[in-house]
Amino acid sequence: MHPRGRLRIAVRFLGAVLGVSGVLLVLDGVATLLWQEPISGTIAQGEQSSLNGQLATASKGRPADRSPRTEPGAAFGRISMPRLGLSYVMVEGVTTSALRKGPGHYPNTQMPGKGGTVGVAGHRTTYLAPFRKIDKLVRGDRIVLEMPYGEFGYRVEKTRIVSPTATEVKRRVGYERLVLTACHPLYSAAQRIVVFARSESR
Repeated sequence: MHPRGRLRIAVRFLGAVLGVSGVLLVLDGVATLLWQEPISGTIAQGEQSSLNGQLATASKGRPADRSPRTEPGAAFGRISMPRLGLSYVMVEGVTTSALRKGPGHYPNTQMPGKGGTVGVAGHRTTYLAPFRKIDKLVRGDRIVLEMPYGEFGYRVEKTRIVSPTATEVKRRVGYERLVLTACHPLYSAAQRIVVFARSESR
């Protein structure tokens, strides 16, 4: 074949590859805007399956063995938001690697049922975007934390938008409460959205 013919074929092939790549990038962007980033979501879905197994094993153990594991990234419990139809296994810790698996428990906050402030962080656009819709929670909505040692219900009281340095949202108060945090607005880490919920039993 003449060199010019081979060059034309190569150019057509490269054009086709670039065209397909462009379409895939656009589709990925649309999926991210409408729902969540699909590649990281697939990774997190696999992690959630593994965590489900860890949690099931812990829940079947003897009462003395039902304390959540405290190493970062280990299955901690399950968080459910019934009105939003959402349920995810939580992990211990809020490191980058831990939050790739699911919502993470702040290690410097209390355990559910112990009377203090329980803090949980989650992504809004990547890794299953577990907290994408927490801005839709309204006063009175129920949030449930299922732990290997028991189930704990909370009712939403309020939502606030704060700076990333507003660590006071995790401080102890005179009753048990749950604090959910995530980046705000969507696709930005400029601020944090914080949902405060009060224990139903305290």
